[in-house]
Amino acid sequence: MIGSANLNIMIKAARKAGRSLVKDFREVENLQVSMKGAGDFVSKADIAAEAILKQELLGARPTYGWLAEEEGEIPGEDPTRRWIVDPLDGTTNFLHGLPHWAVSIALEHKGKIVAGVIYDAAKDEMFFAEKGAGAWMNESRLRVSGRNRMIESIFATGLPFGGRSDLPATLQDLARLLPTCAGVRRWGAAALDMAYVAAGRYDGFWERRLNAWDMAAGVILVREAGGLVQPIDPDGDILEDREVICANEPIFNAFSKVIRG
Repeated sequence: MIGSANLNIMIKAARKAGRSLVKDFREVENLQVSMKGAGDFVSKADIAAEAILKQELLGARPTYGWLAEEEGEIPGEDPTRRWIVDPLDGTTNFLHGLPHWAVSIALEHKGKIVAGVIYDAAKDEMFFAEKGAGAWMNESRLRVSGRNRMIESIFATGLPFGGRSDLPATLQDLARLLPTCAGVRRWGAAALDMAYVAAGRYDGFWERRLNAWDMAAGVILVREAGGLVQPIDPDGDILEDREVICANEPIFNAFSKVIRG
């Protein structure tokens, strides 16, 4: 697929940041240090990857705005366009030597996500989508799964940790969902969870208390792969409310009914 100039800039930036992270990831397994020391190392890897992305993306499009995990929001001269970036989604996996993490980049235009890239550098899987041009992984076109029965479907989510206040709601979600489906997965990288829905590997995904950069690229990937994406609150806004539910069309209503209670 030949994408737009912006999409090609995003893919190039994701690959460059991914190479830096893969190099650092190999060092994580060799670190014989305290948790704090390893955490500091990963934080430096995260910051270095964001610096690469900022240089590549704002270097190519200096008038665009910027929203990212480390530096927060930087308004651009062009108020209609903004990069939304997570240099390392799945930081805890990275810290523990688990090869399931990604670079995530989205382009927002007039409040709508128009392009997204999620790069799983450890597996060299480049997921990308652009409005009206479909969703892809490397050279393959992506489609959401065709399953139409909840009992045959598997779903993904994040589980609250460290005593977060949304734990009771998530436990209630699981209590309602688990009896109706083939399983729930928790792999610790929301961007990849949404990419996997787009690829048909998962049938659906939901999570609360995410950040915009965790899910912005995933939103367009799922939509361009033929899936439905909504806020958990039907009257809400995905990025502002920091929550999302997505699935293939045949099971979306049943799945969302379970999650929304």
